[in-house]
Amino acid sequence: MKRWLLALTAAVLAASAWAQGAPVAGEVTKLDKTTGRITLKHGEIKHLDMPPMTMVFRVREARLLDGVAVGDRVRFTADKLDGQYTVTALSKAP
Repeated sequence: MKRWLLALTAAVLAASAWAQGAPVAGEVTKLDKTTGRITLKHGEIKHLDMPPMTMVFRVREARLLDGVAVGDRVRFTADKLDGQYTVTALSKAP
């Protein structure tokens, strides 16, 4: 029973990671903490079928904008939530 549960858990986690997509490299070009938006110059986002470009994203949680500034290189994940492209995770690139 334990092996079955572990296999099921692994499958669910893998599906969740695939749905969200791999982290993408980007550069912060503008921040608007009051509206919870960030402008990123980014590489291709394959799971969203989006080519490299510069665009405005909303952020899932305002706290994601803490600790980043214009000019910072970042890694992020994004998804289409409620019809809007949304950054779901964000961190400074090493």
